[in-house]
Amino acid sequence: MNTLETDKLVVLARGLGTRMRKSDDAAALDARQAAAAETGVKALIPIDRPFLDYVLSAAADAGLRRVCLVIGPEHHELREYYTEKVKPERLTIEFAVQVEPKGTADAVAAAERFAAAEPFVMINSDNYYPVEALRALRQQTTAAVALFEQEAMLTGSNVPAERIKAFAVGRIDGQGLLERILEKPDAAVLAALPRPLWVSMNCWRFGPKIFEACRSIGLSPRGELELTAAVQYAIDALKEPFHAVLIRAAVLDLSRREDVAAVAQRLKGTEVRL
Repeated sequence: MNTLETDKLVVLARGLGTRMRKSDDAAALDARQAAAAETGVKALIPIDRPFLDYVLSAAADAGLRRVCLVIGPEHHELREYYTEKVKPERLTIEFAVQVEPKGTADAVAAAERFAAAEPFVMINSDNYYPVEALRALRQQTTAAVALFEQEAMLTGSNVPAERIKAFAVGRIDGQGLLERILEKPDAAVLAALPRPLWVSMNCWRFGPKIFEACRSIGLSPRGELELTAAVQYAIDALKEPFHAVLIRAAVLDLSRREDVAAVAQRLKGTEVRL
């Protein structure tokens, strides 16, 4: 590994899981999956084994080795699973605690000690990312975002088309740098963007400036410290370029109970090696 690559990964696993806890009589869940869904801890939804195992195995395949799970103080089961029930051979796993669920920027800030001024890749715990995206971010020489072709998401993801078309998209300049993440873009905004459209799935490579950015932003209209706002602050105020890594492959999403069966089908037979 050259000095510009990173083997550090931060996984945001603190979320409240509000959508996963929402009842859905049409969702095909077994008893163990339903019990896990009730807790809202999506990382532990069993698909033969906990969903996060698949996510971390893909990260290990990409060459990431040191993992920090950002969790809440109440997430005893998640901590216990990765300290007592599994014995990773390719990964070391530690934890950072986000005391209150104040938003994704606050969650990233909780991992500052783990980062130790080194670059790191950051992902969600409820998304299964292509190895090629994680490897590309690991090997970048600057801050970067992985963006996923909308058409590839429509054909390869488990997510219904109407949800994908509402996902945030990246606006990229002529040099291949991220200008802005456009949240909940309306039809007029999307129509004005060049094709193909590139979807943001919260898959990043950060350097130490992200922590200054996370401390510098205010609350969003919904009362949270948003990571997209911190990234925009880093771009505009700190003059940090974010390279756009364009991936023509799909991300699996485990946000809701309706997602479980489809994700399980797509991950069937996938080898897990932690």
